[in-house]
Parts: sequence; C-alpha cells; structure tokens
Amino acid sequence: MPADTLSITDNRTGKTYEIPISNGAIKAMDLRQIKTSVDDFGLMAYDPALMNTASTKSAITYLDGDKGILRYRGYPIEQLAEKSTYLETAHLIFYGELPNQAQLAEWTYQITHHTFLHENLKHLLEG
Repeated sequence: MPADTLSITDNRTGKTYEIPISNGAIKAMDLRQIKTSVDDFGLMAYDPALMNTASTKSAITYLDGDKGILRYRGYPIEQLAEKSTYLETAHLIFYGELPNQAQLAEWTYQITHHTFLHENLKHLLEG
C-alpha cells in the first residue's frame, strides 16, 4: 500500500522532499521547507482565486462549489433559507439541531422575554 505522502523533487537543487497528505490535501506551510539556500524564505503556494485552497476542515459545514452544494449540519442552505424561520435557524446554530414544536415554543418564549430593554436604558438611549 502506498504511503500518504507526496514526493517533490526540487529541480533547482536536486533535493527530494516527502510532504504528508491528509484528507486529500497537503499543508501549504509544508512547502516552506523547500529552499535553495539557508536564507531562502522557502517555497510558497500561489492560488490567486482560491480555486484549489481549503481554508479549514469542518464537521459542521460541507461545501462543494463545483456541484453547488452548501450544507450546514446536513441541511441544504437553500432549504434553511426558504423553509426555516430566523428563530429556528438560530436554534440550529446554537444547539446543533432544528427545534421540534415544543422546543421552538420554549426557545421563542426565552428569546422574546430576554430581549426586553429596561425603561432606564430606553431613557438613556433617547437622550
């Protein structure tokens, strides 16, 4: 079975480097070890439109731009935007799941009763 590494030979120096592959990607910082001299900054990756750059790994979101897929906690974003209320989506973000009717009623009650402004604060803001 082949190793999960990428072998890179720098034709400028003839040196070969083994770069680890994790989840189908290499870390751009691993390229920094490829240098032509001691004071060389090291090789950098250039991806001007971020077309092949993963900025993070997430167990919560899934994105495949080429296929038009964007999911949050398994739910398609367009489904959340079209069919979920603001408070349902807030519950999903806060608790990791969409609420059932009883949870939504309690969540709505808690939100609406904890967003009142004290009269003194209202007077201060009016001033």
